[in-house]
Amino acid sequence: QVQLVESGGGLVQPGGSLRLSCAASGAILPMYVMGWYRQAPGKQRELVATITSGGFMRYQDSVKGRFTISRDNAKYTVYLQMNSLKPEDTAVYYCNVDRRGYGLASDNYWGQGTQVTVSS
Repeated sequence: QVQLVESGGGLVQPGGSLRLSCAASGAILPMYVMGWYRQAPGKQRELVATITSGGFMRYQDSVKGRFTISRDNAKYTVYLQMNSLKPEDTAVYYCNVDRRGYGLASDNYWGQGTQVTVSS
């Protein structure tokens, strides 16, 4: 059974930093694409950043230069370093793994979500 366990969310002041982690377990290899999405109240879930097994990264325009995605394949873990946080970054952040990178629902797995709140 595949599990994605997120950690690292919380409350931070504007301009602050947080680091999210997501550890995968179960039959999830090859974990071709790992990524982070977020959903703010009243809005649709949106892509934040993704990274392939080969290291190709993709970011939403609003987080470029502030957020950095990385992965440790040996630990089956993906990270999201978030710097210069803004109130508009407030959302529930979800970890995602697309096991083979084909975009198939049967290959997509989600974490339970972790709340990030940016407020003074």
